[in-house]
Amino acid sequence: MKLYVFLHRLIYLNTNQNSCKPQIIEKVITKKNWKLKNFGLRSPVGFVYNQPSALVSRTDVASVTSWLAPIIWEGTFDATLIDFIYKQQNLTIATTVFALGKYTRFLKDFLESAEQHYFVGFRVHYYLFTDHPEEVPEVKMGENHRLIVRKVPSMNRWQDISMGRMEILEKLIKNELASEADYIFCLDVDAKFYGRWGVESLGRLVGVIHPWYFDAPRDKFTYERRPESQAYIPVEEGDYYFTGAAFGGSLEDVHHLTKTCREQMNIDIANSIEALWHEESHLNKYFLHNKPSKLLSPEYLWRDINAWAAQIKVVRFSHVAKNNAEVRPNA
Repeated sequence: MKLYVFLHRLIYLNTNQNSCKPQIIEKVITKKNWKLKNFGLRSPVGFVYNQPSALVSRTDVASVTSWLAPIIWEGTFDATLIDFIYKQQNLTIATTVFALGKYTRFLKDFLESAEQHYFVGFRVHYYLFTDHPEEVPEVKMGENHRLIVRKVPSMNRWQDISMGRMEILEKLIKNELASEADYIFCLDVDAKFYGRWGVESLGRLVGVIHPWYFDAPRDKFTYERRPESQAYIPVEEGDYYFTGAAFGGSLEDVHHLTKTCREQMNIDIANSIEALWHEESHLNKYFLHNKPSKLLSPEYLWRDINAWAAQIKVVRFSHVAKNNAEVRPNA
């Protein structure tokens, strides 16, 4: 199948720190077991910040799940304090994005807005997978931010592009990132940053609550409902509906996620079935049985065309308005 050809024909390209103009490079891949840094949550001596309260918090949203994982909303964290804590850990955050076909048109806004809002002051390595590296815009990277461009073949179905990401991410983590990063986030390119996305989002396994379903009952979730699929979730089960447009965590946890989803999708392919929302359906099945250690509210993935919701105090990252039939190869 084309999917497998796609995965084995990666051409490595690189960019310098201050420009995203790519050039082909050779890279020696060494395998290494990843290890999550753990320095504790150390606050600097003499650092003054607002006193937290055990009594006063937001009352319009839930800030913790039933399995005691935090749900991150505006007003639930002190950005100044957590930045001080995490800067001592010298972290690197890998961030993957796919821009195939006409989706390269979204790169400029994505990258420019990311440089204003995404892990500002921390080391970020963007890994961009595209079939048109010549269309990657030149965007000035901030200090300790780096863009690595990887060329991949074009594909005829957007569904294959979507599902193929899991195997590419699995191999990227296993073969390269162990010595290069501490955390990874996987983000859609047809989106733009409008506000801070920082270390408050870090965790071992991080899911983002879908903006369409954060206030819906589970029987309204668009889970895969056919028992024949490995992504099947019965109507009476489910916690939240998570978007496939943004997820992340530690290298080890995200590697296990991508490997499992890839294996489950391959079983479906062998049985001639395709889950309703492709890798997003498999992601939700994974999160049902492997609970995220941290959840990000819909502030971290909104849609520009969505009506405003009272619970959303700030939009941090949002899908831009687009004509799917025009940008997708087979829509």
